[in-house]
Amino acid sequence: MDRTDLVAAYRGYIDCLNAQDWDALGRHVGEAVSYNGETIGLAGYRSMLIGDFEAIPDLRFTIDLLVCDPPHVAARLTFDCTPHGMLFGLPVNGRRVTFTENVFYEFEGGRIVTVRSIIDKAAIAEQILRRPVSRAPGLP
Repeated sequence: MDRTDLVAAYRGYIDCLNAQDWDALGRHVGEAVSYNGETIGLAGYRSMLIGDFEAIPDLRFTIDLLVCDPPHVAARLTFDCTPHGMLFGLPVNGRRVTFTENVFYEFEGGRIVTVRSIIDKAAIAEQILRRPVSRAPGLP
């Protein structure tokens, strides 16, 4: 695939995720996809994504930065969402958080075969652990 086709394929994949069109996921992701060094296959990848949307009902993948060097795509994804309960081991419990993910993909035959993801968990921790400063009444 050339750069233009690969960018279009990646944007189609992001559209598929945001639509939660799990039946179409196999058009974008290979059967033996690996995620962060572990082969989880298409079924495992689909299950992971479904779990993400169950934990974060308002989840939306927004492309902030996209770099393409076939057969690789690198993206910085931005999230602004309200997860239920725990998120990446952090007690978010319905608080709105914003964070980013830096993710690198390898494509083969027009489909994603490798995903390497780094999520900015420190940004989430900082938001949920930040406590408002209590001030005495009448003080600025």
